[in-house]
Amino acid sequence: MFSQLNVCLKPIKFVLHKTEWLWVFGMSSENDLISKISELKKDLNAVILAHNYQNPEVQDIADFVGDSLELSIKAMQSGSRVIVFAGVDFMAEQAAVLNENSVVLHPEPGARCPMASMISVDDVEMARRRYPRAPVVVYVNSPAVVKARADYIVTSANAVEVVKAIEAEQIIFGPDKHLADYISEKTGKVVIPIPEYGYCPVHTRFEYSTIKMLKSIYKDSVFIAHPECPRDIRGIADFVGSTSQMVKYVKSCKARCFLIGTEIGIIHRLMKERGDAAYIPASTSAICENMKKITLEKIYYSLKHGMYRVSVDSSIAYRVRKAIENTFNVLGFEVPWK
Repeated sequence: MFSQLNVCLKPIKFVLHKTEWLWVFGMSSENDLISKISELKKDLNAVILAHNYQNPEVQDIADFVGDSLELSIKAMQSGSRVIVFAGVDFMAEQAAVLNENSVVLHPEPGARCPMASMISVDDVEMARRRYPRAPVVVYVNSPAVVKARADYIVTSANAVEVVKAIEAEQIIFGPDKHLADYISEKTGKVVIPIPEYGYCPVHTRFEYSTIKMLKSIYKDSVFIAHPECPRDIRGIADFVGSTSQMVKYVKSCKARCFLIGTEIGIIHRLMKERGDAAYIPASTSAICENMKKITLEKIYYSLKHGMYRVSVDSSIAYRVRKAIENTFNVLGFEVPWK
């Protein structure tokens, strides 16, 4: 089985580990580049955040690796003057919302989340007019201007729990229609997706027949899937959860072989957390091209030249924080920044 696994992962490692153009920065090796980044971090009192889907070398240089909102809160608690967010656009924007007194840098402005761009302020306002009694719950994977119109802001880890706690039987939710469907499944409430077509391109690349075939080959494997996957894929999963929940599940599960139903970058994190298990991508095309635009070279350039700074209008940031506070309050949790 493990020899088969190595063959399966070879093309993925080529995609994940590619590091080029060191000569542009006058450096002879990746280790030299890592050393320079470490020096800049120390000089600038900077912290590097990397999402679970990032390239392995980016995860390894980061101070914190995890989910988007989780990382923004950790940055706030670190007290760092400069925050470099190795993730897609809405993640860096969220860090700026929660860290108003820090400089937030996004190493690659072109690293944008396709799903986040599918929802607009107009979508929210139209839904409010059509369903005036339904609270608006917005996924953290959204632009700040949209989140500022929400009553609650959720992650894939707490979305079901939050919607259960809200005293309403009809909920407006955006932008992922598959996560909306999952929330409805788990809560029994009517969850209205806005827009109707919102989805994550990565999590729609899994095929039912392929997963069934892999499960027949790796008979003792456990299939874990993200709630952004379509219903048929979730239906054959042994566990459905956010990336942070996947990490916790794998660490506590006795199985030694896992089929991974999310972006393949998480495999590096899982291997570091639990090296005695095998991890097989349920789809080798489950790659977020935008996330992979972040490289060590771009992180170095970002720190060296202060590029590219992310800022959010103070009134928008205030409203986003209030919606997040509503989420913590409905769950009965203490608001971290209070």
